[in-house]
Amino acid sequence: MDNEKKKKKPRAGRFSGDLSDVAAKISSSLHFDSRLYHHDIRGSRAHAKMLNRIGILSDQELALIIKGLSGIEEEIKAGSFSFSEAFEDIHMNIEAELTRRIGEAGKKLHTARSRNDQVALDMRLYLKQESGAVHELLVKLVRVIVDSAEKSMDIIMPGYTHLQVAQPVRFSHHLLAYAWGLLRDIGRLRAAAAACGGLPLGSGACAGVNYPADREFVRRELGFEEIIPNSMDAVSDRDFVLDFLYFASVCGVRLSRFCEELVLWSSSEFGFVKLSDSVTTGSSIMPQKRNPDIAELIRGKSGRLAGNLVAVIILLKGLPMTYNRDLQEDKERLFDSVDTIKLCLAGMIEMLSTMAVNTDRMRQAVFKNFSTATDIADYLAMKKIPFRESHEIVGRIVRSCEEKGIDFFSLTVEDFREFSPVFGEDIVEILDPEKSPDRKLSAGSTSRKEVAAQIKALKEYIT
Repeated sequence: MDNEKKKKKPRAGRFSGDLSDVAAKISSSLHFDSRLYHHDIRGSRAHAKMLNRIGILSDQELALIIKGLSGIEEEIKAGSFSFSEAFEDIHMNIEAELTRRIGEAGKKLHTARSRNDQVALDMRLYLKQESGAVHELLVKLVRVIVDSAEKSMDIIMPGYTHLQVAQPVRFSHHLLAYAWGLLRDIGRLRAAAAACGGLPLGSGACAGVNYPADREFVRRELGFEEIIPNSMDAVSDRDFVLDFLYFASVCGVRLSRFCEELVLWSSSEFGFVKLSDSVTTGSSIMPQKRNPDIAELIRGKSGRLAGNLVAVIILLKGLPMTYNRDLQEDKERLFDSVDTIKLCLAGMIEMLSTMAVNTDRMRQAVFKNFSTATDIADYLAMKKIPFRESHEIVGRIVRSCEEKGIDFFSLTVEDFREFSPVFGEDIVEILDPEKSPDRKLSAGSTSRKEVAAQIKALKEYIT
């Protein structure tokens, strides 16, 4: 620690003493922002080239800086770089080491730059890159769902409302509901990535810089879409962080809902699916157990994603313009959400791509609990009985069956006619849950034609 304290820090000159140990510990962000090293070095390279263009760095100094940064980057990537907590964060660790290696040229690198616009730049570069990786996982998950749906076109299951049997639907239709939701998540992710498209570098601490910084050159060099036009906004804006956290939060909720169904479906009470050994665990005491732990953990992690969003919203709500040190706290929340959503998506891909479907159990379930009651009401309505009256007639039939402990399939045509004389021999076909989906004529329904159209459309979206 003594050697650490002897290292020259950014506060040298203004302050006569060092931070206390507890203040240094509170101030340090190196343990989490070190993951920004590649983006920090990439930004420094572009900044150095710009300083050379405007005459602040000579060609020789630029060459030394580029070579020095490359060496540092290689060492960090290899795990051989020696970080120092004395320099608080990744930015000062890199600058200090660069100066130690190349001398005076290293001290010039921070000309026309503040850590405020430097950090804002690194965060945007990082999030643009990570958004690409998350996008790939989302597309892969949608593809897995679509492939599974295409293979399950002939599997009929109960659709549920209030977790009560409602109407027969194709299993593929149920799966595709999640695929469409994930497409909306992809849209939110793209919007979050687009929000990272403004270049903050060149804004300085808050007021701009006293040099003719060529921000347009840096923009092109780093691949940004535009220059942020207000220096105060540039260093204080964290909307792009919120946008990503919101995406991750909503996507996490969707995955959580899917996982809840996987937990239910894989239970002995439902038995609709069997999750593979690779994503289930046993019990420390009960040898028969087959627990859907991965689904449960993904369901649980959605709470972290929502919590990270709320944490940063609360972090930002009371901050005056422009940069405040509170903003250091946005990184752990962002990094955690990036890591968590990537892990959750990978887990969903693994579960769904290895899941076995129990067609027989789904068929048994759909033949119970009066799943075609609405079909019978529609049958009566098509025979000119007002729907509300049809609804009441079928309700009486259901109540009568429940009182007798039977289902629709135990009734004869004459039994049906006791409730309405319009029932004909064709009611037998209406009772069949496996024929119910294809009676749906509306766009977006569970009929084979409409499910096939959904699969085609989704394939076009993800190719």
